[in-house]
Formats: sequence, C-alpha cells, structure tokens
Amino acid sequence: MVCKLRKIRVIASLLSICVAAVFLTSSWNYLRLQKSSYCGCNQCLTDGDPCIRERIISAPKPFLSIKNKITEDIFNWWKRLQGEKRNFTYYNEAVDTVFKVIPPFPDFAEPSPDRCKICAVVGNSANLKGSRYGPLIDFHDIVIRINRGRTKGYEADVGTKTTYHIMYPESATYLENTTRLIMFPFKSSDFLWLMKKLNPGENGAVNSKLIANKNLVTILSPEFMKYVHEAWLGNKGYYPSTGFLTFALSLFLCDEVTVFGFGADSDGNWSHYFERLGNKNLKTGAHPGGYEYDVMVQLDKKKKIRFFKGW
Repeated sequence: MVCKLRKIRVIASLLSICVAAVFLTSSWNYLRLQKSSYCGCNQCLTDGDPCIRERIISAPKPFLSIKNKITEDIFNWWKRLQGEKRNFTYYNEAVDTVFKVIPPFPDFAEPSPDRCKICAVVGNSANLKGSRYGPLIDFHDIVIRINRGRTKGYEADVGTKTTYHIMYPESATYLENTTRLIMFPFKSSDFLWLMKKLNPGENGAVNSKLIANKNLVTILSPEFMKYVHEAWLGNKGYYPSTGFLTFALSLFLCDEVTVFGFGADSDGNWSHYFERLGNKNLKTGAHPGGYEYDVMVQLDKKKKIRFFKGW
C-alpha cells in the first residue's frame, strides 16, 4: 500500500513538472513572439501601453507600391479631400505611370529587435525661432522635415541634417541628392506633377533641375491617410494636416520619436519660423490643429514621445 502511494506521488510529481514545463515553454514562446516586433532601443513606442501598441500594429502599410495599391472605397474617401474630379481608372493610370520612374517598392526596414532608429520630426512653427534646438535636432539618427521647412540661415534653431523630406506640389522645394522625398498625394494630378519634376528634360527645359533623386522617392498611401484620420483623430476636422500625418508616419519609421516645431503662435495661427504669416485669420484651415497638438502633448505625458515646444 505504501509503495502504491509512493508511485502515485511520483507520477503526480512528474505530471506537475511536465505541466509546469509546458506552461513555461508556452509562456516563453508567447513573450518571444510579443517581443519580436519590438525595437532594440531601451524604450520602444509599442512598450507599455496596449492601446497605443494596438493602434500602431493595426495600421495599413504606409506606402504605395506596385503590390500595395488602394481599393475604390479608399479612393472615394481620398478624392473628397481636395475635390478630385477624375475617376478611379485615371488615378490608377497616374500611379502606374509614376512607378515607371520611381522604385516600385519602398526601401524602408521593418521594426525589429536589432533596430533602434531615433528620429526628430521638425515642424515649421514660429516657436522654433530662438529655440537653439539645432544641435539637439542634428543629434538624432534621422531628421524629418516638412513642406518648405529649410535650414539655411536657421541652423542654430533647426539644425542642418535632413534625412526625409515630406511635401506635396503646392509646398514643394528642391532637395539635396541624398535626401529621401516622401510625397503626400492629395489628388491624381499630384502623381503626374511628380513624374514631370523627376523627368524635367522630357517636359521642360533640358537643363531643368530635378526636384529630388528619383531613386529616393516614396509615396504615402491614401489608405494610411484615412487610417490616421480615423484611428488617431477620431474623424475630427476635414482631414489631417501634413504635419500630423508626418508625425503619425514617424511612429512607423522610427523607434523613438522627438517632436519639434509644432503649435500655434500667440494669435492662434500655425505661422512659420522662416516667413511672416500674411493672413492672420488662417488658423489651421480644414485641419483640427488644436486636437492634433493635444494628441502629441498627451503622448509626451505618457513618455511615448518627447515633445519640445519651443520658446
């Protein structure tokens, strides 16, 4: 009887060990899989807050490519942003034309445990004037600038480095040959404009200057624009500003994000550090500027980003 009880206890112990081993193995595999999308930094954007993590990992692919095009439903949402009159067929033909000139697939690395990209997103707010943020901005691995944001003459406040430059036709500026252009399209004609600017000899003067290195051009997907408007702004405003779209994009390009040059001046206008604002009643137009600003402030309070307000 004693021997029988001992056998039962041994068997029970072995079963307990097996169950514990299976549990630990399963837990380790779960944690390993969860960790697989994290970065190599000390603090990643997806760490700690499940809501923010879910919002980031649920995003669509941010860039257009030969294989990553949009549906007609997405097109119908996008075309109302700036009153697009052309149809979905015309849009697709314009996109296909551009991909004959620029790389058909975006060259951006996915997040991984071996990667730690530290980025500065530099807006154009007048609050950068006198900030002396230049050296701090240049310290980052990647510096993202927006629209007509410039460095010459403002180096002490905005730095000198530019890795990615965000723009669309109405806000275009010529870029250095080593700077990556990320175009934000708001209408079908933007794609044709880009093609002309990357092949000026075919459509203009023979010695016309290229707007950017055509091998370093990427185009934001309208699907990503829609995602930002819904997931990050709750459909507030008519559509997101270029600045906020850039900020949202940085959460996917980078593992740590620092923001500079966002926010209104004392009149409530989003004026620029490099020019005086002529229209004092411009405010933020169709964009929910105040709400966008508050989103970044809250992320800073949660220590998900660093936000330098200037002044």
